Amino acid sequence: MHVPLTINDHLARAVTAYGDRIGLVDEPDQPAASLGELTYREVRELADAQAAALDRDGVAVGDRIAILSQNSARMIVSLFGVCGTGRVLVPINFRLNREEIRYILEHSGATTLLVDPELEDTVAGLDVARTLVLGRDDDQLYLHDVAPETWVADENATATINYTSGTTARPKGVQLTHRSLWLNATTIGWHSGLSDRDVYLHTLPLFHVNGWGMPFAAAAMGVTQILLRKVDGHEILRRIRDHGVTLLCGAPAVMAAVLDAARDFDEVPGHGRVRMLVAGAPPPTRTIERVETELGWEFMQLYGLTETAPLLTFNRSRAEWDGLSPAERAGKLMRAGAPALGVTLETDERGQVLARGNHVLTGYWEQPEASAEALAGGWFHTGDGGTIDDEGHLTIVDRKKDVIITGGENVSSIEVEDALHGHPAVAEVAVIGVPNERWGETVKALVVPTAEHADITEEELIAHCRERLAHYKCPTSIELRDGLPRTATGKLQKFRLREPYWEGQDRKVSGG
Repeated sequence: MHVPLTINDHLARAVTAYGDRIGLVDEPDQPAASLGELTYREVRELADAQAAALDRDGVAVGDRIAILSQNSARMIVSLFGVCGTGRVLVPINFRLNREEIRYILEHSGATTLLVDPELEDTVAGLDVARTLVLGRDDDQLYLHDVAPETWVADENATATINYTSGTTARPKGVQLTHRSLWLNATTIGWHSGLSDRDVYLHTLPLFHVNGWGMPFAAAAMGVTQILLRKVDGHEILRRIRDHGVTLLCGAPAVMAAVLDAARDFDEVPGHGRVRMLVAGAPPPTRTIERVETELGWEFMQLYGLTETAPLLTFNRSRAEWDGLSPAERAGKLMRAGAPALGVTLETDERGQVLARGNHVLTGYWEQPEASAEALAGGWFHTGDGGTIDDEGHLTIVDRKKDVIITGGENVSSIEVEDALHGHPAVAEVAVIGVPNERWGETVKALVVPTAEHADITEEELIAHCRERLAHYKCPTSIELRDGLPRTATGKLQKFRLREPYWEGQDRKVSGG
């Protein structure tokens, strides 16, 4: 027997096994009316009402519906109400500017745009057939008391198109099928130990690979999901305290915000109870250690990309590491981890990580040449450099575009950043390559100092690196800054940091 896998399977189980349990707790400060607390049965009813409204409006199977929103219950409902009936949801990064949003709408061919009230002015006048404001236009978004048309389920149908964050090129639309999202969510849930005793906090933006699949995984296990509209360290800790949160996901920058805010709490909420799953960039070992020693939380890490839905590897502490010190355990946990269930990894002759698995994209929307290049030889080419050790664990050496080549030697910016993070004066750091007449390029560090060490000097930080790294890897210059640009998912935007130094240069060795 073959039964197609679709993402609505997760909601169907939630209704069957946990229908009267609170499924979603909406952000109370939504700019339009908050949906408050919804049981999983009520989530199902809203998703069906959304599907019925799409039927009424002639939105066909395969049509694209874009959504531009901060985290909200309505956005999670749309994952089921749109995709669950054969339409395609296009989640858009809410931090993009008007022209970037215009490009995605036009490229995806979206016929409808669902928009958060705060972003209505940003998209006013864009060329899309219909725009509905979430919360304000609910009478058009949901058609109650009418059963939606039955979709003949196809697990290989595209469920979402998630656009990559463009750097020097236009973003690409990653086509993710019901099958890939189903298996990604289920596997993440298994690896992270998700159970019906968990409470999940959505700190991760839902547009980012559909919240990594946690809305699906959590629903399947009847997990109550707490919506957080905007990331704030203090508010994260308050929600953990008030709702009994046991699991959250985010980038290393979210960890840093929580660690900073924890100083203002007499007792850290969630001590001994919370698991935090981190992705987006290899976190510093010192930060991983602090999560255990200062917060009393369990640190877990995954590695992946939008193109892989995103799960490729998973790293979680194991019994064999129980006797290690927190610092030693952090050294193990800073690796990307072992391949997740169903994933195979290799590295090519250039050290690029290659992947095979059920989570990998079918292709880029309307970009057959880019699709063929990314999937050449039956492997997905990640563009990241990495090594696989004797334990089968992957360590990301660097994003391919961020490797610094100085005097013919390759330098991993991640390795240099990790060394600098070991200094107590460093709150944030980005290491980039800048042009140099003699060496082609050289290593430069941009450092945000902690408030209590604002007087740290460039010389002290360089000396710190020289005690820990080969000299050719050490920064030749360090610039102290007030902050560093990041994406909505917490990733450093190194291409923006490099641009001023490479402006007018013919050869951009590390250009991204």
